Amino acid sequence: MAYNLLKGKKGLIFGALNEKSIAWQVAERAYEEGAEVVLSNTSVALRFGTVNELAERINSIVIPADATNIQDLENLIDKTMERFGGKIDFILHSIGMSPNVRKGRTYDDLDYDFFHKTLDISAISFHKVLQTCWKKDAITHGGSVVALSYIAAQRTLYGYNDMADAKALLESIARSFGYIYGRERGVRINTVSQSPTETTAGGGVMGFDALLDFSNRMSPLGNASALDCADFCITLFSDLTRKITMQNIYNDGGFSSMGMSNRAMAVYNRNLEECKDCK
Repeated sequence: MAYNLLKGKKGLIFGALNEKSIAWQVAERAYEEGAEVVLSNTSVALRFGTVNELAERINSIVIPADATNIQDLENLIDKTMERFGGKIDFILHSIGMSPNVRKGRTYDDLDYDFFHKTLDISAISFHKVLQTCWKKDAITHGGSVVALSYIAAQRTLYGYNDMADAKALLESIARSFGYIYGRERGVRINTVSQSPTETTAGGGVMGFDALLDFSNRMSPLGNASALDCADFCITLFSDLTRKITMQNIYNDGGFSSMGMSNRAMAVYNRNLEECKDCK
């Protein structure tokens, strides 16, 4: 059901790849709620994804850009404002990738060139987007920026690797830039800490299926889906959340407040003997 929460608003969405992508779901929901949207991803991602189909469906355009490249971002912001005939009301940063995870490098055996790329792609790109928009005064007063995070920024989760460091940096950038943007231009900047979600990127994490099952058993409401996340992002883009900024908000079915659930303990007890020597 649509409520016209974003009627007349214009947004830039990074990271839509295919129908599994949270960014894809956000773009569809934003369109349903009355927004006009521009989509962006890297040229390589666009070749492997189906985002052009999404663009046709929501009457949008796709502007290729590497979010780690300032020149690409400057071109993207200029073309986006040209498309809209003015400033941007909301932005979604849904960008994350770890070469170490893709190559199966464990946290005690990281390739540092890969590590730098992880941080640049998954976190520093967020600062670059914000700084580029700041210098171009591209975001409307009262606008909203959201980046997608994960609880591994606060807690150690086996297999999440150097992406945990990237998410911690991402959340810090939201707070630091959130103060400046809020004080000077009334723009809100928040991160959403989402449940593990079956996306193309999420599937690359070691032991992802088991992590998905565990978090679902631990969460009183179960895991939040990509669509659940999209719905929540819509509220953060809307005028209903005008005073929420610099927050990391958990959209995870209650997982972040749990210690142990009955469902998870039952599985643990059944397997306790055969796994008593597990580390």
